Amino acid sequence: MRPILVVLAIAALSACGVETASTAATAAAVKKQEIEQGKKTMGEMQQNIGQAMEQTQQRAQQAGETAGK
Repeated sequence: MRPILVVLAIAALSACGVETASTAATAAAVKKQEIEQGKKTMGEMQQNIGQAMEQTQQRAQQAGETAGK
């Protein structure tokens, strides 16, 4: 009877370990996806900022040319 309880206890504890490892793997995958999405968003924002700076520079140039006439 006692060996059966030991085997059942070991099986139960090992199942907890598998569940914990699975949860950790899922959390890591979600975090990786969040990081990739953040990098994508950052790249898009940098591109938008670059475009806005170009437009500002062009408008300043045009204003300078208009003022010089």
